[in-house]
Amino acid sequence: MNRSELAPGSSAASSVTASPAPVGYQQELRRGVGSFASFAAGFSFVSILTTVFQLFGLGFGLGGAAFFWTWPLVFVGQMLVALCFAELAARWPISGAVYQWSSRLAGTTVGWFTGWIMIIGQILTVAAAAIAAQAVLPGIWSGFQIVGGPHADPSVVSPTGAHNAVLLGCLLLVITTVVNILGVRQMAAATSIGVTIEIVGVIALVLVLFFLPERSPQVVTHHTGWAGHGGYTGAFLASSLMAAYVMVGFDSAGELAEETHNPRRTTPRTILRALITSGIGGALLILSGLMAARSLTDGNLAAGGLSWVLTDRLGGVLGRLLLCCVAVAVFACTLAVQTSGARMIYSMAREGALPFHRHLSKVSARTGTPITTSIVVGVGAAVALLVNIRQSAIFTALSSLCIAMLYLAYLGVTLPLLVTRLRSGGTGRLADGVDETGRPLFSLGRWGIAVTTLAVLYQAGMTINLLWPRAEIYDVTGGTWWLRWSALLFIGLSLAVGAAYFLASRLHRRIELTHVPHTHIEPPAEAVAEPA
Repeated sequence: MNRSELAPGSSAASSVTASPAPVGYQQELRRGVGSFASFAAGFSFVSILTTVFQLFGLGFGLGGAAFFWTWPLVFVGQMLVALCFAELAARWPISGAVYQWSSRLAGTTVGWFTGWIMIIGQILTVAAAAIAAQAVLPGIWSGFQIVGGPHADPSVVSPTGAHNAVLLGCLLLVITTVVNILGVRQMAAATSIGVTIEIVGVIALVLVLFFLPERSPQVVTHHTGWAGHGGYTGAFLASSLMAAYVMVGFDSAGELAEETHNPRRTTPRTILRALITSGIGGALLILSGLMAARSLTDGNLAAGGLSWVLTDRLGGVLGRLLLCCVAVAVFACTLAVQTSGARMIYSMAREGALPFHRHLSKVSARTGTPITTSIVVGVGAAVALLVNIRQSAIFTALSSLCIAMLYLAYLGVTLPLLVTRLRSGGTGRLADGVDETGRPLFSLGRWGIAVTTLAVLYQAGMTINLLWPRAEIYDVTGGTWWLRWSALLFIGLSLAVGAAYFLASRLHRRIELTHVPHTHIEPPAEAVAEPA
């Protein structure tokens, strides 16, 4: 599809939004996702209980109490991106959202590399989410510290904690893979239940911690707890990685669009709701934790994070009950990320864009889900954990690497979107249309160019910040140069491997001319509104 076909008023753009009957891709995935389950997919990918608990100590250790202000800054930046995604989700409600949007905006070559980076990033994100089990389960019961016994150090930066994190993470991946294989309804039900428990847990936790203050909210105006020297700007930028790690994945609702009822109306709203809810809940969680911590300077908060605050202030029983809510959130987060990655692989495979595409594009007649892709994502994440089993730096390095790759993939959408808007005659508008209920599609209107420009600038800046070779992120053990530069090296290698396959496959198709990949015919549209 040529970019000029997206100009306002063009017939191609109009057909995307007003198609009277299902066209394009054959509807193989089952529509079993309602409005709340669509919201749950994005919210559980972000999963503030999982990620804030997992990364609170990192942010506080890098920037002290003032790291709180990185949260609203990142939230505003990601909200700009989410607004762009919401507009695209209304026009192309199709699995493999980031890949599909990029391909339609910039052409199939840019789309393919965007999808390739997104797949690798999602697989690594599944692994990073599964590691969070180590931050929670040993705090609930010491028996979960299997490696070294219950008295061993459970911290993920210790040898015993790192090994145990890999073990617990692999066991969690087995469970989430099974749930994904069972079917989209089972996955949606599990995610919805997990999100409900997570929201209740966040509310309860915030209220409890606010009623146990050791200091006032003014604590965030100082960088108490920061142990660094010199200027604070570098430390503040480093601490912003915590918020950047957390607020991604809100586009997961778009990955389930082909399985969602009334996706043109539902998906844009659930993308925004997932991020807004996460932003508000995460800010309150961070603030309440800083206020309730017994000490900001004894090292416990940086080492133990919110888990230490809970068990220290609430005692064993109540603290462990709330940690159980966090454990459920970890499960829902890992499940949601794995589902998102599986749909991305399926979307590319059904166009012949990946190796073994005939197997990866198969949808089970019994469950209505792509079983093979779910297994591939689960196995890939387990491999990512196992190859790092002897590296205690796995936690921070893997977290930063996977999120940097997601930011790069997001740029593969927003940058072409900005170019498309600028070429639209200065209006910045995409084609208008209606959703399944006859209402106008979500649109940024005349604000499109401004919002997209700011989104691109934010993403570019944060990507550089994420990839910066900081020793405290990529080489916490010290003295290993390749670990410090591992993010840039890994992304370069991933792009090189992808380029080799892409060029080889294009040459192969020119010789055999067996089929034309990347057809990008219009996505399925529901003829009438379906009940949620």
